[in-house]
Amino acid sequence: MFAVVRTGGKQYRVAPGDKIVVEKLDGNAGDRVTLGDVLLAGDGSSLKSTSGLTVAAEIVAQAKGDKVTVFKKRRRHNYRRKQGHRQQHTILKIVAIGDHKEAKKTAPTAEAATAPAKGAKTKAVADEQASSDVAGTPTVNPAPDNAEAAKAPKAAAKKAAPAKAKAESPSTKNAAPAKSAAKKSPKAK
Repeated sequence: MFAVVRTGGKQYRVAPGDKIVVEKLDGNAGDRVTLGDVLLAGDGSSLKSTSGLTVAAEIVAQAKGDKVTVFKKRRRHNYRRKQGHRQQHTILKIVAIGDHKEAKKTAPTAEAATAPAKGAKTKAVADEQASSDVAGTPTVNPAPDNAEAAKAPKAAAKKAAPAKAKAESPSTKNAAPAKSAAKKSPKAK
């Protein structure tokens, strides 16, 4: 079976198992996408009705196209602008062509029945959180209570500052001397 779908202002002829590159669609790799704008569908030489027909696809990757150089120039006006552009694309793998609503009505697979929902907590995690809420021990405040201990890190920072200045001085050893110091002004004569 094949279908002609429209997405991103372009039309694509697709069949199950095909990979197509379309304009950027929202989603991450592995997400399912439903393309609802089906223009034509058929099996062999016979055409089918497209009312309520959808195409299910899976996002393989989010990618960028080849670089295109945009160069503007107006002759005799010293006007030149050079800019590059890479178009955002989504690579789709066509999973199925058909009414997506009917596919949802079928019995769930064994994996879907045993796997918990994304937002649901497992029983062990929920029990652990409940027990830690009741029998949890308070944490110690890492901030110092007295003012002297609070000043100690500042003193350590002041000691570290001269060491930092010394670390920068070797990089300036090889620098050229200042021109103003090397030259004598003609007015000084």
